[in-house]
Order: sequence, then C-alpha cells, then structure tokens
Amino acid sequence: MFDFLKNITLYQSAGILVVVATVAHIVLGVTLKGVARQAGKTKNRLDDHLIKAVSLPLKSLIWFGLIFFSINLFKGEIGFLTKVITYIDIVPIFILTWAIIRIMSGVENYLIEKKSNINNDSVRLIVRLTKLLIIISIALGIAQELGFSVSGLLTFGGVGGIVIGFAAKDMLSNIFGGLMLQMDRPFSTGDWIRSSQFEGTVEKIGWRMTRIRTFSKNPIYIPNSIFASIPIETPSRMTNRRIKEVIGIRYDDIAQIPIIVDEVEMLLKKHKEIDPNEPLRVYFNYFNASSLDFNVYAFTKTTDKNEYQRVKQKILLQIAGVIAKHKAEIAYPTQTLNIQK
Repeated sequence: MFDFLKNITLYQSAGILVVVATVAHIVLGVTLKGVARQAGKTKNRLDDHLIKAVSLPLKSLIWFGLIFFSINLFKGEIGFLTKVITYIDIVPIFILTWAIIRIMSGVENYLIEKKSNINNDSVRLIVRLTKLLIIISIALGIAQELGFSVSGLLTFGGVGGIVIGFAAKDMLSNIFGGLMLQMDRPFSTGDWIRSSQFEGTVEKIGWRMTRIRTFSKNPIYIPNSIFASIPIETPSRMTNRRIKEVIGIRYDDIAQIPIIVDEVEMLLKKHKEIDPNEPLRVYFNYFNASSLDFNVYAFTKTTDKNEYQRVKQKILLQIAGVIAKHKAEIAYPTQTLNIQK
C-alpha cells in the first residue's frame, strides 16, 4: 500500500485532488438540495434563506481546498508558489465574509417578506450599516495581518475624511439626509407623498437620493438633503378623507333653508360611510351675490380614492334630492335688471 503511494507522481496526486473535490462538490450539492427540500416543508422561511445563503460559500471552500493543496504539492517544483502560499491563507477569511454578507441579506429578505411590524426601510438601513461595519472590521484585521499599521491607516483616514468632507459636502449632506429619512420615517417605500415641487409614489429611498414615480409615470430623483428644507405631505397615511362642499340655494327659497340644513345634517349622521367620530358640520353661513350658501363638512371612513369618490357622489345626489323634495332649487349665477318706467 505504501509502496503504491510512493509511486504516485505529483500530477497524479493533483488529479486525485480534482476527483475528490468534484465528488465533494456533488455530494455537498445533493445534501444541500435535500436539506432545502426539507426546509421548504416548514412554515418558517428563514431556514430557506439561510441554506441558500451558505450554499455557494461552502462550495467555494471545496475548490479553495483543491487550489491550496495543489499549490502545496507543486511549491517545491515551482518557486514563486512559495510566495503565493503565504498570501492565499487569507482567502478563507474572504469566503467567510462573503458567507456572512449573504446570510445577512437572507435575513433581510426574510424580514421584508414576513411583513412584520418592523419598517422595511429600517431593516435595509440596519443591514447595510452592519455589512459596512463587518467589511471595515475584517479589512482592518487583514491589513494588520499583512503588516500594515492600523493606527496609521486610521490617522490617515481621519485626515482624509476631513478633506473629503469639504470636497464632498453636498454628497455627505444627502447621505445624512437619507439617514434621517430612515430614522424619522416621514414616509416609506410605497407611500404617496406630495409637496409644492413634486407629487408621486416613493419607489426607493437610497443613500444619496430618493426615487419618486409621479402619477404620469415619470421618475423623479430627489437629493435627500432637500427633504430637510421643505414640508412633505403623506396622503397615503391619512386616516379619513374629507368632504367639504359649499351648496347654494336660491334667495326665493330662503324659507326652506332651516329644514334643508337639518335634514342634510341628519342624512350625514345616519350615513354608514361617514365616520361619526370625526367632526360633522352642516350650517347656513353666507349670503352670496346670487345664492344662500350652506356648507357641508364631514369625513368618510374609507381612504381609498375610488371608494371615496363613489361615496361623495352618492351623498351629493342625496343632498340634491333633499333640496328638490322641499320645492327648492340649487342656485346658479343670476342678475335681476329693474327697468324704470
């Protein structure tokens, strides 16, 4: 047996390593598929994301092992491989970092799909910051391992940061503006927002700018620093929709005003689509040039625009029916001309 091993050449050993790595790759792939199949039967989807995240790094470790052992075999034959072997030792750290980043992305996707009480934008922010901290920490550790002075790098980074801060003032203000948006959450992805300069649905809140899709389907890219200087309205977070109308009656029908106002108020109070917990007002309040005006002020229970329009249409037609029932008419602009004989 040992005599056989002694007769194996370097190239035959390399071939055996390739075969072993290929078999290990196939076995690992079959194993992961079986585990993923079993995980797919559970209600919790977190395990599916984790298995998917670690599969590629694990397979990469197999082929790294092939390369590592092959270099060790041939380093005596090929001189420069001795130097390569001193640097290739840190590759598993990169693979491990890659695996951690993929696992965090899987957790992020799981939390977003789960639709929990945690805001999706906050999840993305926390995951991105954590990834950034992990990458910086590992990079500093690798630099220290390779012989670089970490304290010197940090000092240089501090001075460089001041210079970059002055040179990229606008970009940094946008980044901090994006951070404030993620923390304060005046709006989230999918919200309908409105200001004096734009109106649309938020598609993405980035580090530097926010993308908004207008109702004409055009995208608008807004630097995040702008949101700190302008008021933003978020209609998609409204609790009710308001009905606010002024209805005019002819001066000839002034005697019917009290009963019309009372009946319209009772109509709104009994209407199942009107929220009784919100203010409701129906008052005669103005002698206009051609009409006697009374206002109708109430809030619907629905916030859906189409449903609101349907409810408002129904209520206005019912008000018109109340006016007609009492032999009155809705006024329109008129003038009376008196001719002296």
